[in-house]
Amino acid sequence: MKKTRHQNTLNQIVKPSVKNRKDVWYKLDLSAIVYPTLQRRDFSSVYRLSVVLKEPIDPELLQKALDMTLVRFPTYKVAIRKGLFWRYLEPNNRPGPYVKKDIKNPCMPMHFKGNNRYLIRVYYYGSRIALEAHHCLGDGTGGMCLLQTLTATYLGLLGHPVKPEGFVLNINEEPDPEELEDAYMRYANAQVCPPRPAEKTYRVRGTKEPFYTLNIIDGILSVREVMAVAKKYNASITEYLNSVLLYALLQKQTTDFHIRLRPVRIAMPVNLRRFFPSKTLRNFITMVYPFVDPRLGDYTFEEIVEHVHNHMRYHINDKFLRGDITTNASTQRNPFIRVVPLFIKDFVVRTFYTKVQDKNSSAGLTNMGALHVPEDMKPYIERFDIYMGQPFSSRTNCAIISFEDILTINFASSIVEADVERYFFRKLVQDGIHVKIESNRDLSIE
Repeated sequence: MKKTRHQNTLNQIVKPSVKNRKDVWYKLDLSAIVYPTLQRRDFSSVYRLSVVLKEPIDPELLQKALDMTLVRFPTYKVAIRKGLFWRYLEPNNRPGPYVKKDIKNPCMPMHFKGNNRYLIRVYYYGSRIALEAHHCLGDGTGGMCLLQTLTATYLGLLGHPVKPEGFVLNINEEPDPEELEDAYMRYANAQVCPPRPAEKTYRVRGTKEPFYTLNIIDGILSVREVMAVAKKYNASITEYLNSVLLYALLQKQTTDFHIRLRPVRIAMPVNLRRFFPSKTLRNFITMVYPFVDPRLGDYTFEEIVEHVHNHMRYHINDKFLRGDITTNASTQRNPFIRVVPLFIKDFVVRTFYTKVQDKNSSAGLTNMGALHVPEDMKPYIERFDIYMGQPFSSRTNCAIISFEDILTINFASSIVEADVERYFFRKLVQDGIHVKIESNRDLSIE
């Protein structure tokens, strides 16, 4: 079969044994460009994925599994470098990264020159394996592929071989060229660039925690129970949980001192692989913003669910998302911007994000959906967790993932107050859903 021009280009870039080449480098993908720009001493775009097994972790075997696995993921075995106009990723052959005992406050800032310049961390605690990755390497899908492959390799060393499929890759194979591509640029071909939301939203006020403190609140639920309740509202699980978070934020705004009400909006990543075929392990997401405007009147919960349902149906489709990708790519393709020095780009992007983009949402919510693993792995896995990590400003981030009948809702914030989380879980309980709460701090959700 004749190869496309796109496939030929990819082969020219990465075909010669990516594992052994020292002169290979990777341009940051369209999303990754922003994350290093926002880096500061107390903030880093780090997310965490973890898997809970049914037996305690052997750290020596886990280290061996990591060494074997990471070679298969060349865009994760890298260090970030600065050029005159852009940052880029280069292969990192320094010792490490080394597995460590887990810490109380996860997703700590990841400084580019620390950890032998690796941009991932692997922790263990009891029967849990946790992977933390800087967002400039890839999104949750790429990270989950690395975590599941690492887990499969570890189980294999324990004498439980796992056949590669789905998120579990064969560590003895060369990477597929598509795994390394910036998939955004392949699909940024709409003829119009839709505008972005620009109105300021409600911002949660709270007491900032001490430096490097991240408050974690986990809710463990039954998928069947949540699905049954969502069905009563004629909504999907994602639509229902988005609506619960909007409901909680509206309640929080009502109890806060305010001169005037503002819209409540959620920043929700969408996995573009669902709409545009790609095997990329790098970033391939875009944002949609479900919202409710209380200035228009009081909303019942049923009205919130209906509003979110219609918003998602309108925005989450290949036509609208292609336009959004094109809007993102238009800046990078601008010939003038391409030759602007990096320090000027950093200043402009950081100012725009701080003054405009970060104020466009009241909270973040991501849902990785139902995870599937090879049948060989299922007997050894209890559950998965996901954390969006340190918020850029005073707010809470919510991340959702499910495996079999266990659905986990993980909140992460850097403020003392847990009012939004309390309203959120109370609403779930009021709807008849049983919730088990875990946290790295002492609090009451009742």
